Amino acid sequence: MSYQRIKELRTDADLSQKKIAEIFHMNKTTYARYETGEREIPLNIAILLAKYYGVSLDYLSGLTGTRKYP
Repeated sequence: MSYQRIKELRTDADLSQKKIAEIFHMNKTTYARYETGEREIPLNIAILLAKYYGVSLDYLSGLTGTRKYP
């Protein structure tokens, strides 16, 4: 998973780590560790993030530079 991508998506949406953590019902520290790569992002969370931001899992994982679904 590309940790930089989730940070980029969050900042582009003008959201704080705290707000995203609230949206996904998790601790802010847990989410912050996803963004720094200290903690692996579980697949179910990756799917939720992709749906929330309207991007593909390929984009989140760094396999493509295209944000939107094909």
